[in-house]
Amino acid sequence: MQFDQLGRRAFITLLGGTVAWPLAARAQQPAMPAIGFLSSLSHTDLGLVIPGFHEGLNGAGFVEGRNIAIEYRWAKGDYQRLPALADDLVKQKVAVIAAISGTPSALAAKAATATIPIVFAIGGDPVVPGLVASLNRPGGNVTGASFYTSPVVTKRLDLARELVPEGSVIATLINPTNPPSVEEARSLQAAAAPLGQRLLILQVSTLGQLQDAFATMKQQQVRALIVSSDPFFFSERVKLVVLMARDALPTIFANREQAEAGGLMSYGASRSGRCRKSGWPRQRRMRLRPSTPSSRPGASNTTRRSSA
Repeated sequence: MQFDQLGRRAFITLLGGTVAWPLAARAQQPAMPAIGFLSSLSHTDLGLVIPGFHEGLNGAGFVEGRNIAIEYRWAKGDYQRLPALADDLVKQKVAVIAAISGTPSALAAKAATATIPIVFAIGGDPVVPGLVASLNRPGGNVTGASFYTSPVVTKRLDLARELVPEGSVIATLINPTNPPSVEEARSLQAAAAPLGQRLLILQVSTLGQLQDAFATMKQQQVRALIVSSDPFFFSERVKLVVLMARDALPTIFANREQAEAGGLMSYGASRSGRCRKSGWPRQRRMRLRPSTPSSRPGASNTTRRSSA
């Protein structure tokens, strides 16, 4: 499988094309088929990627309100809401579930149904949390694509070390409820150890814990912060920027939008229009092959740097 660079916005465009293939089987039926759109974020967070998602569907001949319906469900950063939201989509008898914005939504969808096709969009290895059996043959009713974020965390560490004096403490925020975020922490530990870099790992999954984490960093005299790739941290990017500015703490984020919200810099996925255009043609070639979820390859993509 070829690995190439795609931004998150292009990735959702690609996903939109992927979601289209189960709908083709329903298009001849009188009732309008429906997509279940399950996201860990809020609708305001996905404002930049929903157009790309629609673009992928439109390229396959599906237009919301004309020949498909979309049932939107937003967890708003609260992963505990995802199982109930996924169950509700199953009850709505949607044709396919698009599990957007991270592993938690994909896992919730998989737990909710073994028959409805599920297409995921995640930032880590889908094999590790058990979403698929392998990238080449996912197995079951789950398929999708992943832009790997863990391999780039060591570069974020390099950037953080360039910002502070030698011997400084660097911290990282991870969400213990999101497997890829935990995986990033392991990658950072592995990279920091041979360098003798002092690394403080703070587990955060709520706003209260976020406040506590910044208090801990102040006590421990942390000089730079790395924020892992996680839907909760993306949703709370403005809050993170406010706390970062208050404590004059240089912070490196995973997504360009976090830097654009006022963060110092980001190293990770971009939603640029240039990358967005590459999603649909690649997905169209994939979709033309007759396939089932169990035989459909899971696409995988790396990320690229953006900075404020």
